[in-house]
Amino acid sequence: MKLLDRILDLLYPPRCAFCRRLLPDGVKGVCRFCEIKLPFVPLDGQAQSFKNVDKCLAPLYYEGSVRESLHRYKFSSMTAYADIYSEFMGKCIDENGISCDIITWIPLSRRRLRKRGYDQAELLARLLAKRHGFDCVRLLKKLRDNPPQSGTGSPEKRRANVKGIYSCIEPQLVQGKTILLIDDIVTTGATLSEAAGVLKKAGAAGVYCAAVARSMR
Repeated sequence: MKLLDRILDLLYPPRCAFCRRLLPDGVKGVCRFCEIKLPFVPLDGQAQSFKNVDKCLAPLYYEGSVRESLHRYKFSSMTAYADIYSEFMGKCIDENGISCDIITWIPLSRRRLRKRGYDQAELLARLLAKRHGFDCVRLLKKLRDNPPQSGTGSPEKRRANVKGIYSCIEPQLVQGKTILLIDDIVTTGATLSEAAGVLKKAGAAGVYCAAVARSMR
């Protein structure tokens, strides 16, 4: 371990991304307890289907310590969590036999990106692309800063909230390609369905999706 890493570990001891327990030497990201006790989605239930989406995968349920962890990741600059999230997502993708030509992500609006300083879905997409050797390309643009989906209400209102909100900025790269579209959380699937529809209208042969966690059991 580099001297700087040792100093940082002394000043900021590494903790589990989920339960916040201090991690022993040599353990990164998640403690052994959470590796067993986290609300993992069973393999035969990991795949969901939504309009325009060939298959949507998530390794975890969005509840308890997973929900708290993702809130810290999105709203408290805990960007280091992306590494362990992408490991879980990568395993889920491999177990379900998903392959693609390009990885992309659900983008934030420019306003939210300026406020947050990073795009949480982009971090996941770039780590997954690096792990799997796929190209990672920004294919979508968010056209306006709509209200957050979490406070929108019914599935119908969620669909209306994202209607027409994305455009494809690289249509020449999409045509005939299989796309893996990344987000952090899946609830009703309205956001992914809308974005996948834009990619398919641009000529994508298929659109798979993956996220860290899903809300529905």
